[in-house]
Amino acid sequence: MGPCSRRSPEPKFQGCSFRREVSSGSPGSDFRYPGNGPGRPLGACGMELEDAKELKERCAQCAAVSWGLTDEGKYYCTSCHNVTERSKEVTNTDVIPNTKIKSISRGLKRRSKLEKGWDWYVCEGFQHILCQQAEALKALGVTPELKDEVLHNFWKRYLQKSKQAYCANPVYSRRKTEMLEGNVCHSDGVSGPELLSDINWTSGLDSGAESQSDAPGPKPFAALRTLHSEAASVCSGSLDGVEYSERKEKGVVKMTVPRTLALCYLSLLWQREAVTLSDLLRFVEEDHIPYIKAFQNFPEEMKLYGRDKGIFAIESWPDYEEIYKYTVEIATFLDLPRFPDITKDCFLHPNILCVKYLMEANLPDEMHGLIRQVTEMTGWGEVDSLTFDPIAKAATTVKYDVLAVALIVVVLKLLFLLDDSVEWSLSDLAEVNNEKNKTGKPWFSFRKWYHVMKRTLEEQRRKWEDARAKYMWKSEKPLYHSHIDKPVAYKRREPGSRRTRLACNVALLVCVRHTSLFLASPEVVVNLQKQFSTLLDPAPTVMKKSAASFQLSWAEGDPGRPCFHSHSLGGVLLKKGQALVTKNSLYWLSTQKFCRSYCKHVTTYEESNFSLSYQFLLNLFAFLLRVKAALLHDEVSLIEKKLFKKKYNEAKKNPRSRKGRR
Repeated sequence: MGPCSRRSPEPKFQGCSFRREVSSGSPGSDFRYPGNGPGRPLGACGMELEDAKELKERCAQCAAVSWGLTDEGKYYCTSCHNVTERSKEVTNTDVIPNTKIKSISRGLKRRSKLEKGWDWYVCEGFQHILCQQAEALKALGVTPELKDEVLHNFWKRYLQKSKQAYCANPVYSRRKTEMLEGNVCHSDGVSGPELLSDINWTSGLDSGAESQSDAPGPKPFAALRTLHSEAASVCSGSLDGVEYSERKEKGVVKMTVPRTLALCYLSLLWQREAVTLSDLLRFVEEDHIPYIKAFQNFPEEMKLYGRDKGIFAIESWPDYEEIYKYTVEIATFLDLPRFPDITKDCFLHPNILCVKYLMEANLPDEMHGLIRQVTEMTGWGEVDSLTFDPIAKAATTVKYDVLAVALIVVVLKLLFLLDDSVEWSLSDLAEVNNEKNKTGKPWFSFRKWYHVMKRTLEEQRRKWEDARAKYMWKSEKPLYHSHIDKPVAYKRREPGSRRTRLACNVALLVCVRHTSLFLASPEVVVNLQKQFSTLLDPAPTVMKKSAASFQLSWAEGDPGRPCFHSHSLGGVLLKKGQALVTKNSLYWLSTQKFCRSYCKHVTTYEESNFSLSYQFLLNLFAFLLRVKAALLHDEVSLIEKKLFKKKYNEAKKNPRSRKGRR
C-alpha cells in the first residue's frame, strides 16, 4: 500500500506518459500536447482591414475589436499585433496575393514539433525529474513500489495541495478564465466554473473530492488552448515559466529541483528503505541520481530557455541540512499521516545503522553492545522517538544517520575520554599487551587506528576534491535566453571542437618541424595527436564511480590498511562481577550550556575549544556523511543531555558550580 489510498485506478508514474498523467486528473488544467504551440507573430505587410471586419470577437491580449489579415490569411489585432490561429476562407486568389487557396483554407502551417516544441508547464518538468530520480533509485536496488505507488501518490497530493491539478479550480485555469471573462464565456453562454466540468476526474487523495460528470453544451477548451498558447511569454519555453518564477503564494510550498530530492527521501522513508539521506546525496554527487543536469533528459519537444533556466538549472551541490529542512517542510505541507514505525528490525534503527558506520570507520565490533546500552538509556531506541509523524503536535524529526554516528562518538568518549591524554595512555597499554601476546586477540589501539584513518581520510578527501574540481557544470544541452537566441547558442558551441582540432594540428606541425620528425611513423603522429587533444579538450571525460553502500572497505591481512573489526576492547574494559565497566571513570560534556529555544542553533562549536582527537572524529564522520562537523557536535550534545540528565539538572540549579573538568 502506498501512503495515500487511491479510490480509482491511475496510470503508472512513468516518464513516457507524464503528459497524459497530469492532464487526465486535472479538470481544466489544460496540459498541452505536441503541436499546440503559439504561432509566431508576423509583420504588417499585405493586411486587408476591410476583409477582416466580419470578425467581431475581442482580442485576447488588449480586448480591442480591430482585426486585419496577414499574407497567409490569418486574423491579427491591429492594436497589439496579436496573431490568432483563425484564418479567413476565401475563393478568390486576388484577395490575398502570393498565397495558394489550399494553404488559406487550412491556415498557416505550424512549425515542426522539434523546432518549436510543445506547450508544457513547469510542473511537468518537475514530474520528468521525479521520474528520472525514481528510475535511478530503482536501478540502485530500491523496490519498484517506491515509484509506482509512494512517490506517485506524494506527487499527486502535492499537485492537489498546490492547486496545480486534481482540484476543481487549478491555478492555470484561473488565469485563463480571467482572460476569457466577458469574451468566451459571454459569447458561448458558459460561466467560469462550468468551464471546468467537461472532464471526468477523481482526485484519489482528498476524501472530500468528488468526480464531476460531463456537462452538456459547448466545449471551449480548444479556444482556451489557443488563447493561452498565444499568450505564453516569449521569456520562457514553458507556458508558465515567468509566472511560476514570480509566484509567491502564502502557505504554498513552491517545487524546486532540491525539493525533488526531499520528495524522494520522503518516499524512501515511507518504504523504510536501506538508504539514508546522506546516501541519497552521495549518489547524487556521484551522478547516479539525476540532479545537476536533470533537464538534459527532457524530451526534445520540451524547449527550455529564459526563466526556465533559473528554475531547472542547478549551480551548486545539494546540502544535507537544506534538503532535510525541505523534507520536513513538504511533509507538513502535504499533511502526511504518521509514517510506518521504525522498529528494532528496521535498517534505520540506531542499533542496526550504527553497525554500518562501525564497519566503515574501521572500529571494533565489540563497541556495538555498548552502543545498544547507550541507545536504551537515552530513549532513542523507542518506536515513538524514531517514527516520523509530520502532523503530530510535538512532531519529532530524526536524522537517522547523524544520530547513529553521534552514538558512536559518545561511546568512544566513554571508553577513551578523548582529551588528548587518556586515549594515548590506553594505547600504550594495548601495544604492550599486543607485543607480549602474539597469539591471542589483539587489543584495540586508538593511536594505531588514528594514524591509519588519518592517512585514509586524507586520501579520500583529496580524491573527492579532485572529482569536484573536474566536474563539468556546462551541460551538453545548451540553455539560451529565448528561442530566437538558439542558433547563436549552438553557433558559439560548435566551433569549439574545430578550434581544438586546429590548435592540435598547429601544435603537431610545430613539433614536427622543430624536432626533425619528418620521417616519423604514423603511430608517432597519432600518439602526438591524442596527447594534444587530451591537453586541449575542454570537456575531459571522468570515469563514473560505481554505486556502493560503503565508501571505505576493510579486509583482514592487508598490512597497508589494517582492519580493526576483530580487535578486542580488553584494554579499556574491566570485568566487575558479571558486568563490564570502563577503566576510564571520567567524562567531559561537549556542551555545558545550551542556547535558548528562540536561537537558531542548539550549541556553539569552535574547534579551538576541543581536543584534537574529538575534532578528528567529528571531521571523519562529517566527511562520510557529507555534513558539517558542527551538526554532529549538536547531536552528540543532545545525546549527552539525555544520558547525563541528572548532571544537567544539578548544573541548572547551581549555575556557579560549573567550574569542573571540561
